[in-house]
Amino acid sequence: MLASNGDVLLDTGHSRLNELGYKQELKRDLSVFSNFAFSFSIISVLTGITTLYNNGLNFGGPVSLVYGWLIAGVFTMCVGLSMAEICSSYPTSGGLYYWSAKLAGPSWAPFASWMTGWFNIVGQWAVTTSIDYSLAQLIQVIVLLSTGGINNGGYEASKYVVIIFHGGILLVHAIMNSLPISWLSFFGQFAAAWNFLGVFLLTFLVPLVATERASPEFVFTHFNADNGEGINSKLYIFVLGLLMSQYTLTGYDASAHMTEETIEADKNGPRGIISSIGISIVVGWCYIVGITFAVTNIPNLLDKNNDSGGYAIAEIFYQAFKSRYGNGVGGIMCLGVVAVAIFFCGMSSVTSNSRMVYAFSRDGAMPLSSTWHKVNENEVPINAVWLSALISFCMALTSLGSTVAFNAMVSIATIGLYIAYALPIFFRVTLARRSFVPGPFNLGRYGIFVGWVAVLWVTTISVLFSLPVEYPITNETLNYTPVAVGCMLIVTISTWILNAQHWFKGPVTNIPT
Repeated sequence: MLASNGDVLLDTGHSRLNELGYKQELKRDLSVFSNFAFSFSIISVLTGITTLYNNGLNFGGPVSLVYGWLIAGVFTMCVGLSMAEICSSYPTSGGLYYWSAKLAGPSWAPFASWMTGWFNIVGQWAVTTSIDYSLAQLIQVIVLLSTGGINNGGYEASKYVVIIFHGGILLVHAIMNSLPISWLSFFGQFAAAWNFLGVFLLTFLVPLVATERASPEFVFTHFNADNGEGINSKLYIFVLGLLMSQYTLTGYDASAHMTEETIEADKNGPRGIISSIGISIVVGWCYIVGITFAVTNIPNLLDKNNDSGGYAIAEIFYQAFKSRYGNGVGGIMCLGVVAVAIFFCGMSSVTSNSRMVYAFSRDGAMPLSSTWHKVNENEVPINAVWLSALISFCMALTSLGSTVAFNAMVSIATIGLYIAYALPIFFRVTLARRSFVPGPFNLGRYGIFVGWVAVLWVTTISVLFSLPVEYPITNETLNYTPVAVGCMLIVTISTWILNAQHWFKGPVTNIPT
């Protein structure tokens, strides 16, 4: 629909953006499907489930995978619904940090905006780091299996080669994100279709090809308590197995960050958030169930001396085809399907990162803000794109020094990002309980209830994912997630107290009043 502005008819999202005090600087050309496609591509069930399937198998096995996904999905939808309601009222590229500023009230707005913005932006950079590094690792496994595998002299790339892969992937993503938004829209739609079709191809193909299949009883009732990590409590094991599901179901804030480029963003932004989560829950569950039907020997899949070096899904694909056809070429091709999905997941993540950088620097929150919020002749925030790629590469360099340090860095991708999701929702159900003015999409009388469920779920997973994952606890086995998130919290608050409180006033409008 169009809104009248004098004699000019404006898109409703454009009109609302002007009401919020911002000029239309980015090209508004994305349909509701394109908006959905960016979030769906970042969630990318092929990416998250494939790369963390080991975690689910080790902690609980099929029960943790199948039912943990549904549990995480229901609560993630509550988070998404609450975010969608706020997005409908405030459709700006700043997304979460802008929402916090508006919902926390004038006195708390600058601090709320500062905290949410930095947790969001660092969490996004960590997500991109994690996605592209997981693609580099998958390429390493594909090369390994293509040259014979662990047991037949296959080539095992060193950590230095993996980081070169990672840098090359980020370089390509930065180049692609320098193209006009019409190109990115096409890539995003292609990625969404690839993810959707790829899931169903692998879901049915792999178990059909496998000469040995698990029984329905195994897939839906078997609980793997033999994790070798010194943990015996079934509840504790199940909770640790939830990480795969919750890590996968992140990144849907991309729909909010793309609202200034989306037609009728006050309606289509919320639709993008909700539909990307809902469809991901369904197709992701199908993928988990289908692949788990090809699981017959959990210890063998997790064994670092198997052909794929302990990469469970790669071993499942490889052995399924090898057992039937005498070679694993078909399995390697299936891994290629996953690799393409991860590639476009990373591309969309850089897109979302750059829009957040653009908006945050537009409000003066970042060092050299005037540089990062510039747009080029194609109406693309080009400097923000390359900054995001560079920082993601630098974050991955920690893998060269310490796996522990890298895992701690990446842990911010889940916990840090969800904290940023929860903050504006918390302000919505507390400080703005009566003052919030909903947009076209709203939850009506259920908004407060759903909001509290979302906040409590984020609080719960923040605690659960900070628990030790191995006993006895040593420097090597300690879960450094609370350390990483705690350091992030200390740095963000310290910079606010020592410096930012004197000059950062929250979102700054750029339309004269």
